[in-house]
Amino acid sequence: MLRILLKRFGFMVLTLAAVSVVAFVLIQLPPGDFADAYANKKQATGGPISLEEMVELRERLGLNRPWSVQYFDWISKIVLHGDFGYSWGWKRPVADVIAERMPFTLILAFSTLFFMYAIAIPIGIYSAVRQYSISDYVVSVVGYIGLATPNFLLALILMYLGQKYFGQSVGGLFSPEFQDVDWSWARAKDLIGHLWVPIIVLGTSGTAYLIRTLRASVLDELNKMYVVAARAGGLSPTQLLLKYPVRIALNPIVATLGWRISAIISGAPIVGVVMSLPDTGPLFLQALLDQDMALAGAMVLIFAALTIVGTFISDILLVMLDPRISLES
Repeated sequence: MLRILLKRFGFMVLTLAAVSVVAFVLIQLPPGDFADAYANKKQATGGPISLEEMVELRERLGLNRPWSVQYFDWISKIVLHGDFGYSWGWKRPVADVIAERMPFTLILAFSTLFFMYAIAIPIGIYSAVRQYSISDYVVSVVGYIGLATPNFLLALILMYLGQKYFGQSVGGLFSPEFQDVDWSWARAKDLIGHLWVPIIVLGTSGTAYLIRTLRASVLDELNKMYVVAARAGGLSPTQLLLKYPVRIALNPIVATLGWRISAIISGAPIVGVVMSLPDTGPLFLQALLDQDMALAGAMVLIFAALTIVGTFISDILLVMLDPRISLES
């Protein structure tokens, strides 16, 4: 097992290095750069900027250098010094800008992940065991609706229902009186009270997908010969279900852990803008619009690292869950 983990860790490092190159190139591909975005903003407010000022700005920010030089300068600072650079848009170090919002992103992402698995696993198993029952049809219909409904539309619906019928603003993560105060038990309770809406919005589609996947996997295992033999051996229905079909059927659920984290994070920017969430979603979107390369590139690297770590954890869980994987290795 140690050899498997070391091999996976090596792939993690190589994947992250490849992601850094792809992220840098993609951020640089749109026409213009931060200097152009800055000039457009300044002109929109009635303050024209001269060509000489543009040239000076590009030279000061290093935007006039070749892409390869800019990339190696950026990545070397990250690897050797842990320096993510300077955000031109926020006029602050990138690490400080991200540190203010990353905790809320992690809380939201892992809470949504827990919600998805806690709901999907028991419902998926129940739906498979009660195949073609009324409850199975209800779960299927709700699942298809969840898969088909865009996150931002669900966010708008929940915000409207919360305001109209419960008299509660469900936008943001805090009530106005807790926005800028120090952490306390009251502020934590207020956060929990607001957290359920973005969790449902971000987790509905993934939960529906996991339910459908687990249902199909359990049904595929239920009638196999090893299950029939175990049933003939006198195991109770609950023991039989949990020990054999469910354990094997969990493989595709566990294997997609990294993908689920990626899906949650990729859906966060639009939901964050719609619901005014103080996480990294709106920050990332604004960094892309401003072509703030240092900030956008650092966030892509962090998001990719979370996905890769999630995949690494899923590999470990798969080895623990299915002995066949370690034996084949």
